Amino acid sequence: MTPELALKHIWTLAGCDPVALHAVSLAGADPGLPSVYHVGSLASSTIAATGLAAAEYWRLRSGRRQRVSVQMRRALAAFRSERYLRIDDGPPPALRDPVTGFYETGDGRWIQLHTNFAHHLKGVLDVLGCENGRESVAAAIRGWEGATLDQTLADAGLCAALIRTPDEWAALEQAKAIARLPLFEIERIGDAPAEPPRHADADAEPGIDRPLACVRVLDLSRIIAGPVAGRALAHHGADVMTINGPHLPNIAPLVIDNGRGKRSALVDLRDAAGCETLRGLARDADVFLQAYRPGALAARGFGPDELARLRPGIVYVSVCAYGYTGPWAQRRGFDSLVQSASGIAWTERAAAGSAEPRHLPCQALDHATGYLAAFGAMVALARRAREGGSWHVKVSLAQTGRWLQSFGLLADGQQAPEVSLDDVRDCVASVQSEFGRVLGVQPAEELEQTPAFYAQPPARIGAHEARWT
Repeated sequence: MTPELALKHIWTLAGCDPVALHAVSLAGADPGLPSVYHVGSLASSTIAATGLAAAEYWRLRSGRRQRVSVQMRRALAAFRSERYLRIDDGPPPALRDPVTGFYETGDGRWIQLHTNFAHHLKGVLDVLGCENGRESVAAAIRGWEGATLDQTLADAGLCAALIRTPDEWAALEQAKAIARLPLFEIERIGDAPAEPPRHADADAEPGIDRPLACVRVLDLSRIIAGPVAGRALAHHGADVMTINGPHLPNIAPLVIDNGRGKRSALVDLRDAAGCETLRGLARDADVFLQAYRPGALAARGFGPDELARLRPGIVYVSVCAYGYTGPWAQRRGFDSLVQSASGIAWTERAAAGSAEPRHLPCQALDHATGYLAAFGAMVALARRAREGGSWHVKVSLAQTGRWLQSFGLLADGQQAPEVSLDDVRDCVASVQSEFGRVLGVQPAEELEQTPAFYAQPPARIGAHEARWT
């Protein structure tokens, strides 16, 4: 699959103007990283789609087209943004708990544990009845049959995945449910008047003529996929406010990397006052981005239908792990777990001839899903501008993973060289922040008239008031 064909698929599926594709230039070919999968095509196409959607939304206000270009090496650097992050020229930040990883089970299978949150780690240790540490965990897991442990951990609401072959995954009811879904969905969920792109006040700050100027986004997501979506909207000019609960865990380097361009506020949805605060913010928002498990926010009164009634014209964006139908819809998941469950980690291992399963060389499902979420949000904003309505955009890691698997395999893909930070120095830039001097990957999509950039440095969780400015 070439980047051009992948981009055409995204653009056509969304029902966008095919003429706009003539304004896109893509450069580079797989393999750009050591993998048998077309990760570069996935990166270039999803990022180009996001950039082109931004350019098309800007055209609605300005009446002008602009060219969009993406170099694959820059797109792949963006897909590894958390890996290249540096603070005050220090070492790469730690992103994983030591117990996270692959383990061999008693019946010769492999299982992956995901224990980066303290309560997930504790839950796994309680199920296994062992001490904290890889050796203790490995010894305990050798006493389990793989499928039984996988189901036991899932039933306990914990994060793990049995390593399956692609055929084993395809035979599961969840895979069959995913196979019936498109790559993403953009559906109208309510009536509302048309809302053309708003113009900034004449005395607004310089550079206000950006694609998403005056678009307000509430970002209720953590870790990578959802935050990448919010970050992409921010680097095209949206006013993005991240909303965290004071009790919710986070991973500090990801807060920094994905917080660039955003403000950050604390709102506790466990109490009535917090819910009322969020309702007040939502009434004046354009996009409501959330990455909770399906139904979790609806239980607190913040589902798509409720938001469409509260704020007619809202663009509600949902991101989840395993999709919105099927027996795994409520299962907790992360990028690496979806890779493990769906056969990607097995395929990479088989190609490498390695002893253990092997993941993709980046969190490709997270990043691609994030860019698809941002793309869907901008397409929905454009539809709202032309025809009105409230809209719901749905994406999932599993749907993205299935699409990547459909690209086919690169016979010698794992022979591609590794790409270090020094190899992508032209793709990164530094900014002073309250965390220190942050070195981060810059937006990969190049728009000739409205360049993408981060208007403000990352901020600590809760650094700002929960109100629009």
